[in-house]
Amino acid sequence: MQKKGSALTRRQFLARTAGAAAGAAAFPYIIPGSALGLNGSVAPSNRITMASIGVGGMGTGNLEAFLDEKDAQVLAVCDVDTGHRENAAKMVNGKYGNTDCKLYNDFREVLARTDIDAVALALPDHWHGLIGVSAARAGKDIYGEKPLAYNISEGRAVVDAVHRYGRVWQTGSWQRSVENFRQACELVRNGRIGKVHTVKVGLPDKNGIHRGSTAPSDPPPGFDYDMWLGPAPWAPYCEARCHWNFRWISDYAGGQLTDWAGHHIDIAHWGMDTEMSAPVEVEGRAKWPVDKDGLFDTPEDYTFTCKYREGFTMIVSGLLPGGTRFEGGDGKWIHVNRGSLDANPKSLLQEQIGPDEIHLIKSDNHHGNFLEAVRTRAKTITPAEAAHHSVMVAHVGMAAMKLERKLKFDPVKERFVDDDDANRMLSRAMRSPWHL
Repeated sequence: MQKKGSALTRRQFLARTAGAAAGAAAFPYIIPGSALGLNGSVAPSNRITMASIGVGGMGTGNLEAFLDEKDAQVLAVCDVDTGHRENAAKMVNGKYGNTDCKLYNDFREVLARTDIDAVALALPDHWHGLIGVSAARAGKDIYGEKPLAYNISEGRAVVDAVHRYGRVWQTGSWQRSVENFRQACELVRNGRIGKVHTVKVGLPDKNGIHRGSTAPSDPPPGFDYDMWLGPAPWAPYCEARCHWNFRWISDYAGGQLTDWAGHHIDIAHWGMDTEMSAPVEVEGRAKWPVDKDGLFDTPEDYTFTCKYREGFTMIVSGLLPGGTRFEGGDGKWIHVNRGSLDANPKSLLQEQIGPDEIHLIKSDNHHGNFLEAVRTRAKTITPAEAAHHSVMVAHVGMAAMKLERKLKFDPVKERFVDDDDANRMLSRAMRSPWHL
C-alpha cells in the first residue's frame, strides 16, 4: 500500500498497470487523471516521457502535436536522415527552451532507454511491423502511423505483441477523432438507414510521385541508406527511391491503397461494427504503372469488391468519390468525407442519438486520446486490432488484383482458402539481420 500522504508518480503507476495488463486478458480499471495529479499544471515527474522515431513529414506533424500536450515530455528524436533529426531536435529544444533533446540514428538505442514511456512511430511501411513489435517488447506504449504493417503476418505480430506485453497502441487513423465521422458511424450503427447492403469506399488514385533521379548513386552525406532499407530487399540508392516516394514502390508500401486504407476503410469498419472482421471473398482489377525505370510499381487505378460474412458488400476504388458511403434500404444513404457529411434524406443529419442507443467512443484530440489511455490503460479510439483489420482489406484486395482472380479469405485464420499463391503474399522474408 502507498503510504498515507505520499504521491503515486507517473512512472510507478505505469509500471504497475503495465505489469497487471500483461498478465490479464483485459485491464478493467480506469484511473482518473486527477489521481495522478494531472489536472492543471503537470509536474515533470508525472509527464509521459516520449520519443519520436521517424521525423520526416508525418513524423514532424505528430511531434508538433505531442509537444503541444501539457502532460507529455519529448526526450529524444530518431531518424536515419541527419537533417530530419536535427530539425526535429530544434523543434523540441525550442519548445522547452533548453538543449536536452537527444538525437539518435538507431531506434534500438531509443527503445533501450528506461526513462522513456512511449514512442511515436512514423516510418516507411516496411518498417512498421518490426519497430512496432520491438517497441512493445521494450515496454513502450506506442502511437503508430497507419497502415499498421506492410503485410498481414507483420500486422498480426504487432497485435500479438501489444497484447502480450500489455501495451497501449494508438493508430494514426485520426478521422475517428473528428465529429462528422463519428456522427456518420453512430447513425449507421443505430439503424437510421436500415440494414446496410453496400459500403463504397473512395480512396485517392494515381501515384503522387515526386520526381527525382532514378540513376544509382551514392547516398547523400548524413543519410544512413542501409538502415533506411532495413528489412526490405537490397537495392541501389537513387534519389527518387526514398522518403516520400517509398509509397509507390512495392518493396516498401502499397501505394494509395494501403496509404489510405487506415482512413476511409477504417471508417467503413467502424460504422459497420466489423472492426474485428475482414472480407470472405474479394475480386478486382488494377491499372499498373508503365514506368521506364521499373521503380514505381504500385497500382495507379484500382477497384475491388469484397463480400463480408456479415451480409454486406464493400467496394473499394480509386475511381469513387472520396470518403465512405453507407447504403441502406429505401434509397437511404450516408456519405462522409473530410469536411463533409451528407445523407438521403437530409433529415438524417438532424437525428439525435438517444441515451439508450449505441454511442461510439468520443475523442476530439487523437494524440490526447493516446496519452489519456497511457495514463488509464484503457483502449485507445483506434487500437491495433482495428488497424490490423482495416489494412487487411487492402492487403487481400491487392492480392486479388495481382493474381487477377477471385479469392476466398478466412478472417479468423487470416489466410486465403486453398490458394498457395495468395498465401505467399501474407508475409515475406526480411533482409538479414532483421527479423521479428
